Amino acid sequence: MVANVRRAGMLTAALNRLTFDDAEEVRARFAELIGQPVDEGFTLIPPFYTAGGDEIRVGRNVFINQNCTFYDLGGLHIGDDVMIGPNVSIITTGHPLDPSQRRSITIGKPIVIERNVWIAAGATIIGGVTVGENSVVAAGSVVTKDVPPNSLVAGNPARFIRSVIG
Repeated sequence: MVANVRRAGMLTAALNRLTFDDAEEVRARFAELIGQPVDEGFTLIPPFYTAGGDEIRVGRNVFINQNCTFYDLGGLHIGDDVMIGPNVSIITTGHPLDPSQRRSITIGKPIVIERNVWIAAGATIIGGVTVGENSVVAAGSVVTKDVPPNSLVAGNPARFIRSVIG
């Protein structure tokens, strides 16, 4: 794990020296970080932070705005046509509540963000959550439970506000 964090730190440092105008190089660096190619429709605006990178999977036409943090140890799947706003944190890892175990164990739970989701600025998604297709996570929300498809959720903890369809 330490070697992977070190590797991610070196790769994200190189990525974060790039600008919006370096889109092709950003795609290449991000692909190296996650260990798989990304499509021409992938856009990321640096800076970007991750603890590993190799557990991130992204679909086609994904947009990631600046200053996002993805802790991916538990696995992170981002579907096609997803938009992620600035300052979003997607955190698949945590620690036990028991103080005697807190520093010795890291617990990873996967996060799945389905197709055509918009995660607005400053939202936080916690491990073990699926955000359903076409859903919107409002700015500043903290998502601790699954989001049904076609839903707008908001708040801390995030709760269902209304449907986003018709």
